[in-house]
Amino acid sequence: MVRSAPSRVRSRRVAVVELAVGFSLVGSLLAVAVPTFVREVHASRLVEPADGLKRLGASAVAYGQAHRDLSPAPGAQATAGAAFFPASAALTPSQPPRGKCEVDPPGTWDGPTWTALAFRPAPPDVPHCFAFAFDSAASPGLATFRAHAHADLDGDGIPSTFEVTGRAVSGDPRGAVLDPGMFVESEAE
Repeated sequence: MVRSAPSRVRSRRVAVVELAVGFSLVGSLLAVAVPTFVREVHASRLVEPADGLKRLGASAVAYGQAHRDLSPAPGAQATAGAAFFPASAALTPSQPPRGKCEVDPPGTWDGPTWTALAFRPAPPDVPHCFAFAFDSAASPGLATFRAHAHADLDGDGIPSTFEVTGRAVSGDPRGAVLDPGMFVESEAE
């Protein structure tokens, strides 16, 4: 006679070792994914000043090339024989947004310098995080500009600053040029 063995239902419990392995795998994935995600989000917030200053610098150089050796427009500064740049424009908006991006009120970027440079940091009704300024100066044989962007990305009162400069030297066949590099202070404030 054949006897069948009694069926036993075994309930399997998760061993402590298996839990430890699972937690270590999840922890390893998070250790790689979270810093990468945070770095990418932070980098995306830094695209605004880098791109904005790149466009602003290129516009200033183009303006200087177009107005080389011509009579300056009202409010612009020039030197004899050198390209010149539009007049200085104060920080726009006057206070950088603090800890968040904001939409500018209508007309914020309609000033003569911003119009001459065809610059605004973002399309109308699109929030942005940085305030921009443009400084120009002239002395005999030399015209210079400095474009800078400022923001308080985390709202702690410590601003991030990005800056590009350019110049036009009398007698330089290149005309107006953008200086190499970008100054950055407290990028990850």
